[in-house]
Amino acid sequence: MISQKIAQLINSQIAKEQYAAQYYLSMSAWFYAKDLDGIANYFRVQSKEELMHADKMFDYLVDVGAEIVPGEIPQPPHQFADAKDIFEKALEHEKVVTQSIFHILKNANDEGDFATVSFLQWFVNEQVEEEANASQLVTKINMVSGNPSALYLFDQELGQRVFSPDTEN
Repeated sequence: MISQKIAQLINSQIAKEQYAAQYYLSMSAWFYAKDLDGIANYFRVQSKEELMHADKMFDYLVDVGAEIVPGEIPQPPHQFADAKDIFEKALEHEKVVTQSIFHILKNANDEGDFATVSFLQWFVNEQVEEEANASQLVTKINMVSGNPSALYLFDQELGQRVFSPDTEN
């Protein structure tokens, strides 16, 4: 049985994942307003993935019979300096999410809650991938900054991303 403390931490993480979805949606909107629809698509897909992460956690709490208490979701920023600023903020946000997942994992491990430890392993692996992708995109946006042709190609590249919940399991 999951402890009330661990359930509360996961409930809190659900709200953080939903906030991340809103944050990425805000970033997407910024790029749509700049007619960079491919990059906007990338962040829109990222938003959908974050909602899927929240759903996974919700379902886990249902499966273990824990109380689900939806948390408050603050409004994310919607004004950004430039494209580089957005990609840097996305990387920093992923690092915050990683630390939050690690915090839950440490507490579950300390309590001997092996079911939750096992469940969270997927999120640990996901965060390694998320941080690596975000870091790579910061490098790429730095390379294309000031070069409209390169930015156009980068926009085209990110426009190819498709949300596929089947590959997220």
